[in-house]
Amino acid sequence: MDELTRRHLLRAAGVGVCGLGAAWLGVRAQGLVSLVGSDAGGATAAAAELGPYAREARYYSGVTAQLNCETCHTGVESPSRVGYCHTEHPAGHVKCELCPQGCVISDGKRGHCRVRENRGGRLYTLVYGNPCAGNIDPIEKKPLFHFLPTAAALSIATAGCNLRCQYCQNWTISQANPEDVEVVHWPPEAVVELALANGCPVIAYTYSEPTVFYEYMVDTASAGAQVGVKSAVISAGYVSPEPLRALCRVVDAIKIDLKGFNEDFYRQVCGAELDGVLRTIEIIHQEGVHLEIVNLVVPTLNDAADELRALADWVVETVGPNVPLHFSRFHPQYQLTDLPATPVEKLDQARELALAAGCRYVYLGNVPGHPGSNTYCPRCGKLLIGRLGFWVQEYHLAEGACPDCGESIAGVWGPVELEDQSSPLAPPTGRTDS
Repeated sequence: MDELTRRHLLRAAGVGVCGLGAAWLGVRAQGLVSLVGSDAGGATAAAAELGPYAREARYYSGVTAQLNCETCHTGVESPSRVGYCHTEHPAGHVKCELCPQGCVISDGKRGHCRVRENRGGRLYTLVYGNPCAGNIDPIEKKPLFHFLPTAAALSIATAGCNLRCQYCQNWTISQANPEDVEVVHWPPEAVVELALANGCPVIAYTYSEPTVFYEYMVDTASAGAQVGVKSAVISAGYVSPEPLRALCRVVDAIKIDLKGFNEDFYRQVCGAELDGVLRTIEIIHQEGVHLEIVNLVVPTLNDAADELRALADWVVETVGPNVPLHFSRFHPQYQLTDLPATPVEKLDQARELALAAGCRYVYLGNVPGHPGSNTYCPRCGKLLIGRLGFWVQEYHLAEGACPDCGESIAGVWGPVELEDQSSPLAPPTGRTDS
C-alpha cells in the first residue's frame, strides 16, 4: 500500500501514525503492514497476556478414558503425526476435530497448528481477534480471477498453520507461535468497519492458513455479510467436512492450493494428506461457493507431466471444466532454496495439458506479462480480461458474457472501473497468497 492508505488503515485500527517505523515487524522489508501499536484493547502476543482474548474453540471432543493415541492414528502415515504420541494417557485430553490432523492434546499443550491449546479439558483458540498481518490487496493477488475483478480486499492473517510446507513463502507467520509475533486486537466487527472505511468490498482470510483461525474467520464473515461485505478464503484446504460445510454457508469465494497430485509429495513436503484436500474441493463445489484452484509447480517435486495431466483430469471430472485452474511459478523459499525457479516452459506445458484435458479457464501465475494471465472466451477466443501482474488493464465482459459470441463466462462479476486502480493501492509487494 502507499503511505496514504497505510495511514488510513492504521488510524482506523486505533494505531498511532507517529512512530510507525518502530511498530513494523521484522518482515517489514517484504512489504507487510505490521498490525501493532497502542490499540484500544491493549492486545499483545505475549503468551502471558493471551488469556483475555482466548476463545473456546469449536469442533473438538473431550477424552474421558484411558487413551492409546495409536488407536486413532492407525494407518495414518503422515510425517506430521508419526511419532506424535505412542503411549497411554489419562483423562483430560481433548481431540481437535477441525482438520484431518486430528490432534489429541494433553492439558496445557497445543495442537499441530500451534494456536489451539487444551486448558483444563477445554480447547481454546489463542488467535481470535488478534491478526499479526494485514494489507489491502487487489483480489487478483489471491489469486481470484473470476471473482469481482479489481475489487480491493482487506486481507488479514494470524499466526499458525496446520501444514508444514517446506517452501512456504510466509513461514515467518505461518510457522510461528502466537507469542512469536506482534498483533493488534481486531474483533470481527472492527475488521468489517475497516473494510467499509477503506472501500474494500471483500475481506480476505489469507497469508497463513485461515483454517487455524476458523472461529475468527467465521464470525468476521458473518458480520461482514450483514452489511454487504463479502468474504474470500485463501486456503490449503486441509479442513474437516463439518466445519468446512459451515464455513461455506457464510463465505462467498474459496481459493484452494492443490499443492500436488501425489501422496508422497503431500506427506514429505507439506506434512498433510492429499485425500483430505481433494475432499475439500469436492465439498466446496457441492456447496456452490465460488471456487478457484492453484497449483504451485515446484521443479523436480510435483512437475511431472503425468502428474500435471492427472491433476487437470481430476479437476474436469470432479468439479467441472469451468473452475479456474492456476499454475504458479515457484521461487526458492524457506527450506527449498536449493531448487531453481520454475521454467516458464514448464508452466506453458502445464497450461496446455490442462486445456487439452478440457479446462476452460487456465492461468499462469508469478509470470507478469505472460498472456496466460489473461481471460479468453473459451468459445471464440476473444480477450475478455487483460492483466499485467495483479492489475486489470482491459475488461470487455458484458454482463458476465463475451460481447462477441455471447458465451456466458463462469464467475462472480461486478462493476469494474479501471481508472480507479491507481488509487489508493500501489503495486502489491511482500506477502503472497499461494
